[in-house]
Amino acid sequence: MNATITAFDSYLPERVVTNHELAMQMDTSDEWIRSHTGITERHFAAPDEAASDLAIEAGRRILAKRGIGPAEIDMVIVASSTTDYPNFPATASIVQDRLRCVNAGAFDLSAGCTGFVYGLELARSLVDAGSVGTVLLIGAEVLTKIANWNDRNSCVLFGDGAGAALIENTDRPGHRVLQSYLRSKGSGDQALIRPVGGSRTPFDPEHHTAADLQLVMDGRSVYLFAVDAFVRTIRTLCDREGIEPADLDWVVPHQANVRIIEAAAKRLGLPVDLFYTNLDRFANTSAASIPIAITEMVERDLLTPGQKVLTAGFGAGLAYGGNLLHW
Repeated sequence: MNATITAFDSYLPERVVTNHELAMQMDTSDEWIRSHTGITERHFAAPDEAASDLAIEAGRRILAKRGIGPAEIDMVIVASSTTDYPNFPATASIVQDRLRCVNAGAFDLSAGCTGFVYGLELARSLVDAGSVGTVLLIGAEVLTKIANWNDRNSCVLFGDGAGAALIENTDRPGHRVLQSYLRSKGSGDQALIRPVGGSRTPFDPEHHTAADLQLVMDGRSVYLFAVDAFVRTIRTLCDREGIEPADLDWVVPHQANVRIIEAAAKRLGLPVDLFYTNLDRFANTSAASIPIAITEMVERDLLTPGQKVLTAGFGAGLAYGGNLLHW
């Protein structure tokens, strides 16, 4: 079989929220946010927009771009940490129904900010195994709905959005996954967590408040983990392919924090310009960040056939990994 990535597309909610606007609501400033994160603005989903709404719009766009009908999709995978409902029904099933992918299976993938990286390797494997012919993979997040807006250190990091890819069994021109590297450091599970609402600690109105359902992050621990995982991912994928990191044409990282990217670049001895970033405008959109970035790179004609493009994700779990793509 020949698993080929044939298209990317994305969707961002209309509302743009700047650092200046946040500074009017909490004890922070544009200068503090930019200097600590590299972010200047982000998109907020509307009050009535859920993860599935963003995913559906990204799905519609990519099907139209590719010029195929929804009935040609065999599997819908939605990578998300902010699903419409807690665990069931799957947000992917909602997306599958509303896109009218009548011949498709559907399931959610939970790997935090590494969700799209995991999903891309899973989609490739399904297609190459002959289990399915076409996979619609979508990373979709509405992180602003679970952020703790009383924690200025974490809430300013997040934005909402969705990014999609089509992976098909086809000989038509496209992009291939050469190598994938998927790992987890489960001992760091408490570093990025929604502590209440699951089976470990069910929500109890007598003991918990709405804040207990929001995201909690140990920023220092996540930073140290992310830099190390990022560097390890790049080195491992390059070693497996028999190339040097300097041979890469682009690195497309999860858009978490510009400091993480700069630290990894320095440790690897690579120019920061090799790492594509757009977090200044979109902030951290978790599983959606990599496909949103690649969509933008395609639209800007930054990617050309034959290039080696490496994606790298790191986040809750603590999951991490990457894909080496032949563009």
